[in-house]
Amino acid sequence: MIFLEINKGDFVTRKSYNHDTIFKVINIKDGIYYLKGAEVRLYADSDYNDLVKCKEPEEDLFEEGNRGEKIKQLDEYFFLIPKILHLDGDSEFLNKCLKFYKNAGIYAIGKKVKEEDVSDQIGILLREYKPDIVIITGHDAYYKKKGSINDLDNYKNSKNFIKAVKTARNYEKSHEKLVIIAGACQSNYEELIKAGANYASSPKRVNIHALDPAIIAIAVALTERNKEIDLKKVLEKTKYGKDGMGGIIGNGLMYVGYPR
Repeated sequence: MIFLEINKGDFVTRKSYNHDTIFKVINIKDGIYYLKGAEVRLYADSDYNDLVKCKEPEEDLFEEGNRGEKIKQLDEYFFLIPKILHLDGDSEFLNKCLKFYKNAGIYAIGKKVKEEDVSDQIGILLREYKPDIVIITGHDAYYKKKGSINDLDNYKNSKNFIKAVKTARNYEKSHEKLVIIAGACQSNYEELIKAGANYASSPKRVNIHALDPAIIAIAVALTERNKEIDLKKVLEKTKYGKDGMGGIIGNGLMYVGYPR
């Protein structure tokens, strides 16, 4: 029997989960393969026999239905697009999001900040960069075996995200002046919204795609200030829809001027 060698850096799926998620092997120790979701903000581990080697997933491309119409109007109007500050505990996912923003024609500042440090760093970064939209994300998990879905001690990083959201909302109390998008896989959605987030994960405690917070940020950035965001439509663009992300309905943040 020939075994296909699986090394650190390879991409794999798991037989026991019906190959539902593509992972990158980030470490191998004592026969255990440590995995990180290639697109989904998820960590896992596995033994060799459950793994199947696969190709790296294709890059996600930004699509925005209204963008073509906006480009046609460039001769007449000008647009002031809000600034995004993206704080992420995962540098690979952060780079994916920064590329995503660039493809959408949006200026974004990215900072790799560990989940446990984000509440200490966010105030400093908000004062330095003065963004219109801030994303607070990384990795999280809800540990069902520990107990209640309402107990924050049963989450990996929800407490850190909630504390950071409270700090950001204390910096700017208006949901219209600073849009906060927070959370990661299986985060405590209700408490993040209560803390002051405009949008958060995860209503049904499911995993979210690496780009889900960025999808919402782009929708906010490219919607005019006098127009309400079609939240249901935006959520349909995310990996798991309203199960993975949710929030409060509000207007966009883009200014439109005339003449160009």
